[in-house]
Amino acid sequence: MASEIISDSEFHTLVAKRLPGLTALASVLSDADNPVEQITRPLLAQVLGQAGLVEELLDAYGARNNRTWLPLRSLAAAIKLFAGVQYELLHIQHARPSYRLLNIEEDFDAATEAAAAFTAEVLMGAARQVIELGRRLKLPVEHEASSAASFSERMPPGRLPRDRVPRRSDEDVSKIVTRVATAFLNLAAASELLHAARGLRPAKYATCIPDPISEENLRTLQDRFHSLQSSYDTYVSDTETEQMDENLPVLRGHVSIIYHLLCIATELAHYYQRHVNGDSDRRGSPPLVEVSDLLKTLMDYAIAFAGRYLNCARSLCQNMLKRYTTVGRVEAPVPRYRGFHVRPATLVAKIVRHYGSRATMELEGETYDAGSPLDIFRANEKINARKRRWIADEIARLDLADEDAAEDPRGLIRHVVLTLAERSKLVLYEQPLKIPEKFCADGPAFGLISRELARLQAMGKIDIETDLMVTFAGDTRVLADLELLAKSGYGEDNFGNNVPLPKQLAYLRQADL
Repeated sequence: MASEIISDSEFHTLVAKRLPGLTALASVLSDADNPVEQITRPLLAQVLGQAGLVEELLDAYGARNNRTWLPLRSLAAAIKLFAGVQYELLHIQHARPSYRLLNIEEDFDAATEAAAAFTAEVLMGAARQVIELGRRLKLPVEHEASSAASFSERMPPGRLPRDRVPRRSDEDVSKIVTRVATAFLNLAAASELLHAARGLRPAKYATCIPDPISEENLRTLQDRFHSLQSSYDTYVSDTETEQMDENLPVLRGHVSIIYHLLCIATELAHYYQRHVNGDSDRRGSPPLVEVSDLLKTLMDYAIAFAGRYLNCARSLCQNMLKRYTTVGRVEAPVPRYRGFHVRPATLVAKIVRHYGSRATMELEGETYDAGSPLDIFRANEKINARKRRWIADEIARLDLADEDAAEDPRGLIRHVVLTLAERSKLVLYEQPLKIPEKFCADGPAFGLISRELARLQAMGKIDIETDLMVTFAGDTRVLADLELLAKSGYGEDNFGNNVPLPKQLAYLRQADL
């Protein structure tokens, strides 16, 4: 059954009752001669409410699919969006001193002022357009406007005395610091999109949208930082623990600033994707935003500074964890497929670097830096030498006849390989195994077989099964993840195919393998 169609006159009457609240505030915005002082949070709160009411009414009657009313719906949505962005920017300006942010090279305060000036200009332009559009639609927009002075926001310097008795903590400081810092590091590993535009020229910013920078991805990240902030406030804020480690409030400030910057980035990405690229029915109206300015504010301000403060807090968390490090040792098997080649070596190093601590890998009296893939990879020399010695012992047990090597060397090699494979001493990566037609068959059978198996191993045609173990030493948090990685086959099956990693190691998905 088709929906009933409302008459133009009836809907016009509905909008005429609701629009004056927004146009009255639009008059205040459009007449602002000093936006920095006159566009205040009390004013923006009213704008957000009135724009939301108009947008809600228009959406309820399907204005998105109506040529007459879509322009007003788009303007109301834009005013609400940029009022929200401006509110976030003013919040940042007022709250930043309490966040105890670490120093960065760039001038964040100046960048925030520039972003606020840009958003204020957009709001003023949208206010003028909504008044003009209302007049074209013959809606009552002549409304006595409130003065800007009625929305003034005087904020004297200073803070209330901190005289509340702190809550007692159920856990000791080290456990709480470890949990909060580790949670941030795991979240930071999932935030690589904040560095996607680094090094790009502004003309190329659009190439990052929608992959990896999109409203959806940013909103997901925003929600996760909000959740981390909420967890901190629930379990850490106003506790004795927070007073015992001065870095905890610093970390909280960085989580908060990243969250608010992500709120801004999400809204700007939404506007670019939905309204710049999506709206096609605002013909005849001047564009609200210069696309280059929009992308510059999104990339150079919201995303870039979120990424910078993310890096600061990552280093802070790694240093916090070092102070509470408990050192241990754990044994783990050597990867079954070709030892510590690129993938397992990279994953091991990624875990160590994730926590910012030092860990070592020990093998037969030699120590390797577990945070360096190249150093771990060097252990393969010793692993392969051990495998060759071990397989030589297995070949010796076969009691090979030298005359068999002289009569049919290829047949003897194939027989030995298949025999050892059946006994689970070898893994075949090539079947049927190709043995060269001609090779040097001089010497006893033992030497011939040993040389050929070493060649096949070096070429990746076969591998030698061993129970070789290594010992990792370092931070117990690192060791727990390394042990979990080893139990998961270092991310590979016995034939080198990738296998899923446990969810506890989700941060490794960002590894550049």
